[in-house]
Order: sequence, then structure tokens, then C-alpha cells
Amino acid sequence: MHVVVMGAGVIGTTAAWYLLQNGHQVTVVDRRHASAQETSFANGGQISACHATPWANASTPKQILGWLGREEAPLLFRMRFDPQLFSWGLRFLRNCTDARARINLEKALRVAIYSRDCLRALRDELDLEYDHSTRGILHICRTEQDMVAVEKATAQMQEYGLKRRLVSPQECLNIEPALRDATAPIIGGSFTPDDESGDARKFTECLSEHCIAKGAAFHFNTNITGLVHDQGKITCVQTDKGDIHADAFLVCLGSYSPLMLAPLGIKLPIYPCKGYSISIDTTGYSGAPETALIDDSVKMVYSRLGTHLRVAGTAELDGYNLRMSLRRQKLIVDKALELFPNSGDRSSIDFWSGLRPVTPDSAPVLGDTKYANLYLNTGHGTLGWTMSCGSAKAVADLISDKTPDISLTGLGIDRF
Repeated sequence: MHVVVMGAGVIGTTAAWYLLQNGHQVTVVDRRHASAQETSFANGGQISACHATPWANASTPKQILGWLGREEAPLLFRMRFDPQLFSWGLRFLRNCTDARARINLEKALRVAIYSRDCLRALRDELDLEYDHSTRGILHICRTEQDMVAVEKATAQMQEYGLKRRLVSPQECLNIEPALRDATAPIIGGSFTPDDESGDARKFTECLSEHCIAKGAAFHFNTNITGLVHDQGKITCVQTDKGDIHADAFLVCLGSYSPLMLAPLGIKLPIYPCKGYSISIDTTGYSGAPETALIDDSVKMVYSRLGTHLRVAGTAELDGYNLRMSLRRQKLIVDKALELFPNSGDRSSIDFWSGLRPVTPDSAPVLGDTKYANLYLNTGHGTLGWTMSCGSAKAVADLISDKTPDISLTGLGIDRF
């Protein structure tokens, strides 16, 4: 069977690989010049299954109210007339209960844990190298309020049998000695030894080469203009370089998935959430961390990727606008240097922003649609790298008429 995968980020490329493994002919279409050039390009770099806590929970509305109007808030709403954001926001608020948060946590963990196992198997099978680290993730807190939240999240993860434990301030320093230089207070945190980190772009580039070697065709610099349907099935993908006919079609377009599906009468509640990152060259500096970290108080993550320190964070709801705020750029730099003042060259910091495809319930959208041969693998929010391999394998198995290793109940578009 010939399958067209739309999107060559980490989600689309992993899907291509597992489809190839299932014996299909695969064509990948992407508007950029190479794989992993958009949201996968410079993300936070963490495989954080033990931190898959839904954004929507009972405490979120109060937090959002406290952040309104603050340019430096972890979550920033750009006030604008946006019916799509209004509709998405109402759905999001309906998920802000303890009962819904528990349901959504189970869905996210189902995919994230499975995905971590799939990634490890794939890495061993292909001997992939992408500046990965298996040292775990240290989650630190600067305030008592944040520590209370981490204690609750840690207890939840332990209920699911995950290895997440609370750690003291001294244990934080033992796990990551570079924190001894921090000027910010560290009152404790949690540690997840099974979580990992790595460069999603390098991983995707490497895997795409394996896909090509296995027979996949990658059509780069190709803009998708639409999908043609007839009698309840998709017949071809229309592009600026001609139509591509196939037997099945898989949408892996992240934040742009709703725009592709709307003309087909499919309403997908995914909203683009802009995130920022910086990459600091650590060459010649001894104060950069080796262990991946999450700074809960400012909602930022830190990953050592070879000779660079990647720092990512903030969430900005402003449509498809990729412009970066100078104040928010400065915020990330300042907070990073509070923890690691001797981490690298301040004069050569690379700035980046990307759009995370967030759903109202913080779970991805995986599975089939009302069109018999159209499938979805999108909406992974901040956990695209974490969930990439697992969601790809599950959907590839579904397309192949195989029973996925995990249940896709509650993950389809029919839940909205």
C-alpha cells in the first residue's frame, strides 16, 4: 500500500519509518528544504514521560488570571479577536477539573511511556546518535508553592508506577553539581531517572536518512495546497509541484493540521502555542549542566546537547505569529544565567521560536477520520518529541490493519 505522510518533522518522520517497517511504500511531503525544520528544529530536547501532566487542571484558571497582562508570564495571551482561540479556550476550561485532569493524564502517559520504550528500541536497532543523554531529568523548585505542586505531581506519577521521587536541595546539587553556582534559590524538587534528553532535529535528520535508504521518497520544498476526496475517500494530495495519488494519507502537520482539514469539513481543536528557545555554546566553559532539568517556577527546561545548552520555555497564544518578543527572549536568558552563570558564551546565543500544536485536553489526536483512508497523528503539544515514536508506531499499525500495542481509546478526533 502507498501511504503519503504530510509533514517531515519528528512526528511525520517516525511515522514514515514505522510504515516502512510494516511493508508500505511511503512518500513524505514537506514545505521546508529538509526534515525537522519547524517545531522539531530547536525544541526543549526532553523525553519527559514522567512529566506528562496536562496543562488543564483545577488550578490552571487561577494561575492564568494571575498571569493576565504580564509580558513575562509563563503563559501569555495576546489579546486579539480570534474565534479559533475563543472556541479552543472554552474547551480547555471544561477540562480544568480534577476528574478530567486524571482522565487526560492517563491518556498522555499511555502514549508517552510506550513512546519512550519505542525510542529506546529504535535507537538500539539503528544505532542512532543525536546527543542523547539517559541521565534522567531533575525538576527543581524555587518557591514553596511550586514545591507543593511538584509533590502532588510526583505522587500522581508514583500511582502509575513511574520512578519519580522527591529530592532535597542537597540532592539537587548532588545530581547536578553545576547548580552550586546558581544565584536563584533551590528549595528541592523531584528526579525521574528513566527520563531522557536529546536533539530532536538530529534524531529526525538521522532517521530520515534511514527512511530514504529503506525506499521512502521525501518531497521537500513542496507546498501542500489541498486534499481531493471522492465517495468518502481521499484520492490525492494536491501540491504546487503536482498531485500525489496514494492509497492512504496521514496528517502530521502539527499546528497547521486544522488548516489542512477544515476544507474537508473536519474541525480539529488544535491551537498553535508559541514557544521560545535559546542555544548557548558551552565550549570552554565548565558551568553548564550535564543532567536535563525543569525549572518549575519559570516553566523552563534545560538540556545539554553536545557542545550546546538548550533552554526552552514560555507559552504564547498569538495565532500563527512567529515573531519573538525581546522581553521574553531576555527573560529566558536571565533565568538561565541565574541557574548557570558560567554555562557558556553570552555573546553568541541563538534564539528560536516554534509553534506547539496544543489540544484542549493535552492529549494528541491519533487515529482515523470520517474519510476511510485519512488518518491523524498530530496535536502533541509540548510533548511531540516525547510521544513521537509511540504515536507513530500505533498509527502505523492502525493503517496496516494491525492491532496497536496500546489502546487508542480517547485519543481520536471523535472525543471532541
